[in-house]
Amino acid sequence: MNPYPHNTNTIKSWAEADRPREKMIRSGPKQLSTAELLAILLGSGNREMTAVDLARFILKSRENNLNQLAKCQVKDLTKFKGVGEAKAVTVVAAMELGRRRKNTEFSKKQQITTSFDAFQIMAGTLQDLAHEEFWIVLLNRGNRVQQKIKLSTGGIAGTIVDVKMIMKTAIDHLSSSIILYHNHPSGNLNPSQQDIHITDKLVEAAKLLDIKIIDHIIIAENQYYSFLDEGRL
Repeated sequence: MNPYPHNTNTIKSWAEADRPREKMIRSGPKQLSTAELLAILLGSGNREMTAVDLARFILKSRENNLNQLAKCQVKDLTKFKGVGEAKAVTVVAAMELGRRRKNTEFSKKQQITTSFDAFQIMAGTLQDLAHEEFWIVLLNRGNRVQQKIKLSTGGIAGTIVDVKMIMKTAIDHLSSSIILYHNHPSGNLNPSQQDIHITDKLVEAAKLLDIKIIDHIIIAENQYYSFLDEGRL
């Protein structure tokens, strides 16, 4: 059975005002639907579907959720009929540009005053990953970002956290305080018992070195959990 809806109508046969490229040139990108924007990246469809229909089909497979689409790798996209490596690379590259734009919206010397500030600093880096990573953000006495450092990369369910390495990194950079970060690819924001245990351990170790753990942020897609906000710090 063919899983693709049959559609022999091509975009070239549409009225010019309805074609995604022409519509974007005429009215700007904000006037296009998400499927139309994705269709422009794809460039063409397949024998059964126009580029817009194919874009809708891909989006539907990801629950029409751009966060889910952003997690796709080249090999995931090439499973769709009509999507070769070149098209898949174009889509993945566009998603990565979006992530990098989000990251550059916050300068290296951004001041952290709330948990939402802390979330935004690392959201673009962690929210779309299919595996766990543990990062720290080092701050100066004015709570301004000194540096972002990845400490470990793990699997779907966890990653290794080395307390000594984190403390050494903070000392080497003469940091006054630290924010801890890791992501949950499952989308579940709740901290595990291991998350709670390692946070408590890091807080105690930091006290001995006169370094403050300001927060531990868990990122799951476009949401976050703050240990500070939840009274766990």
